[in-house]
Amino acid sequence: MVTGLTLLHTSAAHVPVFDALRDRDHPGAALRHLVHPELLERARADGPESVAEDLRGLLGDADGPVLVTCSTLGAVAEALGPSLGVPVLRVDRPMAAEAVRRGPRIAVLATVESTFAPTADLLAEEAAGRPVSVRTRFVEGAWELFAAGDTSGHLAAVAEAVDAVTDADVIVLAQASMADAARSARTRVPVLSSPGPGLAAALRLPGADTAPAAPA
Repeated sequence: MVTGLTLLHTSAAHVPVFDALRDRDHPGAALRHLVHPELLERARADGPESVAEDLRGLLGDADGPVLVTCSTLGAVAEALGPSLGVPVLRVDRPMAAEAVRRGPRIAVLATVESTFAPTADLLAEEAAGRPVSVRTRFVEGAWELFAAGDTSGHLAAVAEAVDAVTDADVIVLAQASMADAARSARTRVPVLSSPGPGLAAALRLPGADTAPAAPA
C-alpha cells in the first residue's frame, strides 16, 4: 500500500517550504504535514527525551514513512522508528553526511541552543571514526525574529553569522528554518542546509513514492 510521506514539524512556517521543494523537485509526491510547536518548546526546556512518548504516538499513527524536520527532535524520533516499524528520517542526516565529506573543519550555526548537541552527535556518527572538528556558533536573537514572523530579519541575522565564519571547510545551517540565508551570504565557504537533501532522501523511503500513475 502506498501511503505517502508524513512530515513532522515544530513550526508551521516549514509547511510551504517543503511544499515548494516538492513542487519544484518532486512533482506528484504526496506530503502530509503535522505541526506541533509545543514539542520543541518542551524539548528546549526539559531536553529532547522529554517528548519521546509524544513522538511515539505521532510516529505510530503516521501509517507510513516520516521526515522529522526539527533538528532538536530528530535523534529521538529516529531512535523510536525501529520499535514502531516506521521508517523515520531526521531532515539533517543527509546534510551531515555531505558535511563530513567536505572536510574535517565543520562550523555549525543554530538559532536554538538545544540543536547543537544533537547536530554534533549526528556529525560524529556520520564521520564514522574519521576526525572532525565541530565548532558551534549561536545566532543571538535570530530565533526570536523567526518566532515573531520577521523572516527577513531572521535570515539577515543568520547570513551575517555565516559571513563571520572564516576558518572552516564547510558551514552547516543546523535548522531547516535557516536554509534561505545561504542565498544572501557572501562567504566562499560551502554552506549546507537540510530541507532539499532531507526531502529527497525521505522520498526514497519505503512507502513514500506516491507519484500518480500516468492516465490510461
